[in-house]
Order: sequence, then structure tokens, then C-alpha cells
Amino acid sequence: MNARLFAQGNPIQQATPWSTYVWMMIIFIVLLVLLACIFLAKYFHLWIQAKMTQANVSIFELVGMSFRKVNPNIIVRSKIMAYQAGLSEKDGITTRSLEAQYLAGGNIPNVVRALIAANRADIPLSYKRAAAIDLAGRNVLEAVQNSVNPKVIPCPDPGSGRMTIDGVAKNGIQLKVKAKVTVRTNLDRLVGGATDETIIARVGEGIVNAIGSADTHLMVLEKPDSISKRVLEKGLDAGTAYEILSIDIADIDVGDNIGANLQALQAEADTRVARAKAEERRAFAVAKEQEMQAFVQENRAKVVAAEAEVPMAIADAFRHGKLGIMDYYNMRNIQADTEMRSTIAGTGNTRREPNVATP
Repeated sequence: MNARLFAQGNPIQQATPWSTYVWMMIIFIVLLVLLACIFLAKYFHLWIQAKMTQANVSIFELVGMSFRKVNPNIIVRSKIMAYQAGLSEKDGITTRSLEAQYLAGGNIPNVVRALIAANRADIPLSYKRAAAIDLAGRNVLEAVQNSVNPKVIPCPDPGSGRMTIDGVAKNGIQLKVKAKVTVRTNLDRLVGGATDETIIARVGEGIVNAIGSADTHLMVLEKPDSISKRVLEKGLDAGTAYEILSIDIADIDVGDNIGANLQALQAEADTRVARAKAEERRAFAVAKEQEMQAFVQENRAKVVAAEAEVPMAIADAFRHGKLGIMDYYNMRNIQADTEMRSTIAGTGNTRREPNVATP
């Protein structure tokens, strides 16, 4: 009896694993269907848009974009916009290239619009170059628009605080100039090319040079276009992202007489130098005069000292018998006559020699 029950229960035990596998398969299929429905609900409209416009974006590529952290809306709509404009994968606009541009931080809609604008304007521009320009930080759409519609750069830049470019002609008259530079973007030199600041600096330098080369300011006022021609001849757009089409003188005014001001300043400086030199010579002369006065006083002291020795010499001559009394009186008479004549003439020295005691 027990063996029969065991024999009857054995098939049930053998059938149990198969039912479990069936239920597990059913649950797995349901989950797959549910997951597929979720993805279809999320990406169905994008897939339909791509399918209707023959943009060739599959549902699996849309799902893969989500896993790669790529916004599928931007990719699909940019590709649809390009295909509607007549561009295709032959022009480099593939799903993979657009994803790579997005992951690199590029502005995909801007790149696609630039390609469309260049295609409509018959401007040669490949997707690779447009993507490189975009990743370099330049606005590729604005560059294409400036190639079609040239832009005008004011010179000098009003934001720099200077309103005019000032130059001085050979006759010393200052001229204040405002210019407008019309440029067109050169797409081949856009990557690595200089921008507006370089153009403004070069044009300003050329204008100053052209004014400085003129003999008089009247020549510049008479023919302002001579400045433009002279500046354009220098090839100022070399190494820049632009091609200069024209340089127009918008306004030119006469400033100060710089030459006269410089001459006046120079004359004032020369005057100060001359005054300093004159003061130096005067001080030297005063010092020399004081030195000579001291020298005169020194010599006078020597004369007084020498005169003081005369009576002593006379007394000594008396003692040694070298001078007689008559000789002494004759000398005194001669001195008295000399003093009298000097007094009559008004130039005499009334100082009398001291009497010397006779021996």
C-alpha cells in the first residue's frame, strides 16, 4: 500500500519542477513585454519621427543613448533637421558622430544649423570642421552668418573707454579719427585665428602710422581715403579669423597742436636749465668774490705788517750809523710834499708815518 502511494506520488513530484520553469518563463516574458512597452512609450514618438523622415535612428540606438547619458531628443531632432535640409550621412552627420559631439560638450543644434546655412549659401563647410570650430569655443553658426553677411567692427572699441584714434602729422597737428572695419569670417582660419581685438589694434596702429607719415594734417583732411588705402595695403588680416573687406573713415576731427605744445614745453625746460646754470654761475661768482675779498684782506694784513717793520728798520739804521739825521729829515720832507700834492689832488692818503725817535 505504501509502495503504491509512493509510486502514485512520484509523477507529481517529477512534474513540479516543469511548472515552476513555465511560470518563471511567463514572468520573464511579461517583464520583457512590460519593459519593451515602457521603452516604446518613452521613445516611440522619437522613433516614429526618425522613421518618417528617414533619419535612420533605430529604437535600440535610442535605448543605448539613455545608457550612455546622451539626450536622444537633441540627437534625433538635430538629425531630422539636417536630413530635411538635404544633408545626409554622406556629409558626416551620423548618429555616432552626433553622440560623440554631444559627449564632448559640443552644441549639436548650433553645428547642424551652421551646416545647413553653409549648404544653402554654397559655402564649403564639412561636419568635421564645423564640429572642431564648435569644440574650440567659437560660435560656428555666427561665423557662417558673418561669412554671408559681413559684420562691421567699430575702431576703436567703444567699450575700451577711448572714443577716437589719435595721430599726429609731421607739422605737429593732432587728428582724431573714428573708423569702421567691415570683415567677413574666414572659416579656414577660424580655428586658431585672432579675433576682433587684434583687428582693432592693427587698424588703430595703421591709422596712426598713416597720419604720422603725412606732411601736414591738411593732406589727411583733404583725402581721408588715403588712410584706408595705406592701411589696407599692409595686409592686417593675416593670421586672423577674418578677411578685411574695407576700412571706412567715419569721422575725423582736428585736435591740439601737439608740435607747438611740445616746443613750448621744451622751451620751458630749456629756460629752467638756463636759469639753473645761471644760478650756478652766480653762486660761483659770489664765492669767488668772497674768496678775493678774503685774499685782499690777507694782503692788506701783510702790507700793514710790512709797514710796521719800516720804523723799526729806520731805528735800527740810526743805531748802526747807516742813516744820518739829515737823511731822515730829507725823507720826511719828501713824504710831506707827496702828501700835500695828494691832498690838493683829492686822492691823497692823509695817513702820516709815525715819528721815529732820533737816537
